[in-house]
Amino acid sequence: MTERRNIILAVTGAGGTRMARFVLEALVKDERVAQVDLMISQAGRQLIAHETGRDASGPAADLVLGAPPTDKVVAWDPDDLTGGPTSGSYPSWGMLVVPCALGVAGRIANGMANTLIERAADVMLKERRPLVLCVRETPFSLIHLRNLTQVAEAGGTVYPMIPTYYNIPQTVDQFYEEFTARLLSFIGLPQTDYYTYSGVESPAHHDRTGRG
Repeated sequence: MTERRNIILAVTGAGGTRMARFVLEALVKDERVAQVDLMISQAGRQLIAHETGRDASGPAADLVLGAPPTDKVVAWDPDDLTGGPTSGSYPSWGMLVVPCALGVAGRIANGMANTLIERAADVMLKERRPLVLCVRETPFSLIHLRNLTQVAEAGGTVYPMIPTYYNIPQTVDQFYEEFTARLLSFIGLPQTDYYTYSGVESPAHHDRTGRG
């Protein structure tokens, strides 16, 4: 049996924080995931509150999920640089940053670990563990591109929050669902083959063509 994974999920101050809810829900439901270490930056809290109407000061898992957390989610204070994820000895399989603000990406790219989120990402790179930054910005400036290139050169993955179009999404939720499925498949946790493209008869394409 494949060893169950501990995965770090960080939410930072970029638009599209609702994506974090879909990703966290999928990780919590996945039996291959033993624990989710959740971190939300202060700017991330403010954006979640803005996009959902929830109380920015609420518990981290409640804030993301809009419901009481499960035992599988462990919340960390992003300002606490003594937390477990600061060390390479902490048992983490890898880390997702969803969404990833480009300021955070820039600090990660340059080894500026001012918060637990940035330090945890730094640990992923030095320990050669998966680090996936789901950036949400357009257009990219030359500074952004150079920082993202540096992250990729250091071993991280830049995974922009860009929708697919072949599946003919009809709702915003379908975009979130599809992106979540592709992201988790990318890190070796496939959820469903519904969004797998196999031509114009792909279920996701075939089922939605002509609607709306």
